[in-house]
Parts: sequence; C-alpha cells; structure tokens
Amino acid sequence: MMCRHALFCILIPTLPLLAACENSATSMVIENKDHALVLIREQPHLWSNEVEQYIVVSRLPDCQRRVKIHPDRTMMTPMTVYEMGHLLWALNQGEDRWYLVSTEGCQVQDWDNLRGRRPGVAVGSFEQRDGKNVFTVNPGP
Repeated sequence: MMCRHALFCILIPTLPLLAACENSATSMVIENKDHALVLIREQPHLWSNEVEQYIVVSRLPDCQRRVKIHPDRTMMTPMTVYEMGHLLWALNQGEDRWYLVSTEGCQVQDWDNLRGRRPGVAVGSFEQRDGKNVFTVNPGP
C-alpha cells in the first residue's frame, strides 16, 4: 500500500513536464481538404530543446507523402510559404533554410535560394500564436 502511494506521489509531479512535449500538425489548405501542405512538429524527448519537423504533401487521391525536414527549436521559427507556379511552393524558415515543395509529384527538397529574394507571392506562414501553431493566410498585396 505504501509503495503505491509513493509511486503516485512521484508520477503526479512529472505529468506537467510530459505535457510540455510538442506534438502538433498545422495545415495550409490549398484548394480543399484533399490538397494541402501540413507542417508536423514532434518533440520526442522532454529534455531536448530540438523539435523534429516533417512536411506532409497531400493532393489526394494522386499522392500523399511525409518528408522529414531540418529540426527546429522548441519556440517555433515561422515558416513563410510562397506560391511559385502551378502546384509548386517555396517554404522559408529562418534566415537561410529553404525548401521546394511540389504537390504535383509529392516532393520536398532542400533549396539553396542563392539570390536570397522572394521566389513568388507570399501566401501565408506557419507560426506560433498564443502558444499554438497555426497557419496564417497572407491578406494579400
């Protein structure tokens, strides 16, 4: 009986720490729920200050793929999404981290934006607001 009480007293204070781990999915709907880009962030270990990130490219029923991208820190670095053409997107996170995403072929790849300029129209950004990860649509030019 005493053992159960001691275990209970040890586990209860650790629950808030476990809740601090991040596991979120935020989507940018392109045309409808079947055509979207999704940013998934997972913090597998409570003690880590690094969050694993994935981009899910979805254009159902033709394709859907989850691709691991570079990790981020626990406080999310905003990621801006640019429309570059038909079914082609550029994602920029931080100063120098760029990705090209095709929803035609369900592909994600690192990209060296050597010119350092905006590659198209900014349609919105994945960001953290009020402690939650959201996609905010750009209001337009």
